[in-house]
Amino acid sequence: MASNDDRDQKIKNIVIVGGGTAGWMTAAALSHVLSLKKCRIQLIESDQIGTIGVGEATIPTIHKYNQILGIDENDFIKYTQGTFKLGIQFVNWGDVGSSYVHPFGGYGMSVGYLGFHHYWQRYHTQNPEADPGDYSIGVQGALKYKFMPPAQIPNSPLAQISYAYHFDATLYAKYLKVFAEERGVERIEGEVVKVSLRESDGYVDSITLKNGTSIQGDLFIDCTGFRALLIEQALNTGYEDWSHWLPCDSAVTVPSKNMGPSPSFTRSTAHAAGWQWRIPLQHRTGNGHVYCSKYMSDDAAKKILLDNIEGEVLTEPKVVRFKTGMRRKFWNKNCVAIGLSSGFLEPLESTSIHLIQSSISKLLAFFPHASFDQVDIDKYNEILADEIVSIRDFIILHYKITQRTDSEFWNYCRHMEVPINLQRKIALYKSSGRLFRDNNELFDDVSWFAVMQGQGLKAEKYHPLVDEIEDEKFFQLMGEIKAVIARSADAMPAHDEYIAKHCAAEAKG
Repeated sequence: MASNDDRDQKIKNIVIVGGGTAGWMTAAALSHVLSLKKCRIQLIESDQIGTIGVGEATIPTIHKYNQILGIDENDFIKYTQGTFKLGIQFVNWGDVGSSYVHPFGGYGMSVGYLGFHHYWQRYHTQNPEADPGDYSIGVQGALKYKFMPPAQIPNSPLAQISYAYHFDATLYAKYLKVFAEERGVERIEGEVVKVSLRESDGYVDSITLKNGTSIQGDLFIDCTGFRALLIEQALNTGYEDWSHWLPCDSAVTVPSKNMGPSPSFTRSTAHAAGWQWRIPLQHRTGNGHVYCSKYMSDDAAKKILLDNIEGEVLTEPKVVRFKTGMRRKFWNKNCVAIGLSSGFLEPLESTSIHLIQSSISKLLAFFPHASFDQVDIDKYNEILADEIVSIRDFIILHYKITQRTDSEFWNYCRHMEVPINLQRKIALYKSSGRLFRDNNELFDDVSWFAVMQGQGLKAEKYHPLVDEIEDEKFFQLMGEIKAVIARSADAMPAHDEYIAKHCAAEAKG
């Protein structure tokens, strides 16, 4: 039984500063886990301050967040005008004219002791034109604009389907706002003009709104985006700049009307000094051009974006500035930064919302007493730093292993020195085709293989144990797997057909 001292040490007031995706994801999760009769949660946001709203594509980890909250998938997709996603198509990344898909889920089927990519490398030595995408249900389903959730069919590729979502981030925040407020979260409209620190220890004591209201709390969560109002402006936590590895520092964004069937994948098309995303929603298509201002002007970036959009543009293009990197501490004193206030990685692999979710999950795992034990805070920061650094290296990989020589930007990326762990991963794969997942990093060996092979990084040798299967049996088996995956993809319903049947949003007036 907890003592009175233990009860006195419990967090009683949580103040979330900032709404948007990060704020309302945090509020929804905390309101689901905590008893709001014992702990008050207030969220402060201003209608006058906009949100970035570029996090419209996700990865499969979002299922866990929605499932914990008990969110019904079809209801959520309808509300957020969402669509489904089997992977990301990368165009012009290996070289101009090249294309591959980084799928969710694995490749092939069980062949032997080793991972399937080792057997594919053996196959590739005698079939140099072979495409690993032919052995992925995710790739084949995406390229055929198909979608279905995994089927309960033993030993079928249709049972291996892994997927995520595209959705309107603004509508997702509103959806979670309703969820959180129904459970007792108090939303307070207002703009923060002052953050007061305690003289005794430098902890955040209170925030003051423009109307003069002062709000005190035990735990403050900074969801103020790039402004980092508490974690940086008040606490001077510091920022680790990664722009020498990820030099893109700007994005121009614009929505457009949908054109034709809806793809079940995100598209990333590399241009002369960056890349363009295309995210299909039910009511519009999200478009953006991420670029490096050192190598391209804003006007040139806007022109490239507008010249490469299929449908009618719905608004004026908007330019966003950013600096890739991470906060030196995600949790400093009694303040936790979640979302863009904690750092930024460009949305190349759709990890922004995952990092919000991961921060929330780890905050719950290390949920503090009011005394705030430093050993817990240090471990939280260590775990999150390891995760974001591993994601950073995976994103750097896309730039580093290009063969493009057509612009100064790509020449810089091709020749830049990269972090030592990434150097070792590239060297190991190039030497022997081996890939290993370090410290339970987010992206596994299947993802690393998809990008490395997709962008033309060839293994010089394959694993010797794959030769334990005799040639005739091996090549017959590889042919059968390819045929089974093709037939399975053909059997999937069209993406638009699935949405129309299960989760179509109401037509916009």
